[in-house]
Amino acid sequence: MRSRLLLALLLLLIAASGLALWWFAKNPPVQEELSLTPVSFADLPGWSGTDADAALKAFRRSCAKIEMLPPAAPLAYAGTAADWRPACDGAVAARDGRAFFERTFTPYSIGEGLVTGYYEPLLNGSETRHGRYQTPVYGLPDDLISIDLGQFRPEWKGEKLAGRLDGRRLLPYPARAEIDVKPPKAARVLFYGDDPIAVFFLHIQGSGRVWLDDGRMLRVTYAGQNGQPYTAIGRTLIARGVPRDGMSMQVIRAWMKDHPQDARKAMEADQSFVFFREEPVGDPVLGAQGSEGVPLTAGASLAVDARLHPLGAPMYVVARRPDADPGKSDHVFQRLMVAQDTGGAIKGAVRGDVFWGFGDAAESIAGRMKSSGQFYVLLPKALAARLGAYRDFTMP
Repeated sequence: MRSRLLLALLLLLIAASGLALWWFAKNPPVQEELSLTPVSFADLPGWSGTDADAALKAFRRSCAKIEMLPPAAPLAYAGTAADWRPACDGAVAARDGRAFFERTFTPYSIGEGLVTGYYEPLLNGSETRHGRYQTPVYGLPDDLISIDLGQFRPEWKGEKLAGRLDGRRLLPYPARAEIDVKPPKAARVLFYGDDPIAVFFLHIQGSGRVWLDDGRMLRVTYAGQNGQPYTAIGRTLIARGVPRDGMSMQVIRAWMKDHPQDARKAMEADQSFVFFREEPVGDPVLGAQGSEGVPLTAGASLAVDARLHPLGAPMYVVARRPDADPGKSDHVFQRLMVAQDTGGAIKGAVRGDVFWGFGDAAESIAGRMKSSGQFYVLLPKALAARLGAYRDFTMP
């Protein structure tokens, strides 16, 4: 029995290595460079007027995860888990968020990049297929195998792929178009949505709440992905002639409603397909759990590229954000947040996605937020004293 198990593991290792080569042939690794330049809090635009109390609460939630790590666990460029223990201990009794971060951390400038937003949508659904409830939302398939490529080669750290076994071969999992035509037998339908466009945006957002036709409310969160490449729907519509200027989630939704014959083809241009798990709503003020495993806080949780940035790190972002009322002007956005999530489109050292929470206002802001912004990361002072000006951190 033991020899059979070892043989199966060996075959899976060989197959995974072959699939990894196929994956990187389609998705060659990109050299990412990150420069950290120490600055003072006085150098952070708008810092003196910042309310950092929400960020303090979010940081405490991250500390619960950091404290579970072995002391020597590395946190990218931010030292080890042990380097963060004093800051986490100090956060417990802190009452004034801004004062706590000022006495505990040193800010570093990362540079200028793209800032967008995301939110937790509300869908209408039913556990049975009938009437207008026709679009399935699937749980994680039993035959989906997820592989952390960093376990095979150090230069693949942070990269993952997914596939399925066919005898002794590990094959790519079907893309969105094939799943739409041939539903996966190994996946349970969690519910049927009443709007295929709303279900598509659920895939993009990664979690949402569902109002079932029997009166119950549940939450679905990200459980896995088919391993196929993600293509932004906005890019597809631009290629179809939709103007680039003003592109937003609202524009995309309106186009798909106005072009029902083309909407499915546009959605299936994105080969990525997301599978979900059911969870209770819990505290309705908080969002679903992010990649770090803690509930997201509206306006205080940030999705980053976790290949480069440590989850749990406080980050200050200066950008612009839309008003919830589309008829009003944009606002200056100067906010301390905590890196607590990741996303398929969040790639690069200076790239962030702001979580705006649940509801119509959150949807209005997140769907239209796209701005250049300045990024800063806060590191514990003792760690910062050792690092000094740490530059040119490169990750293949």
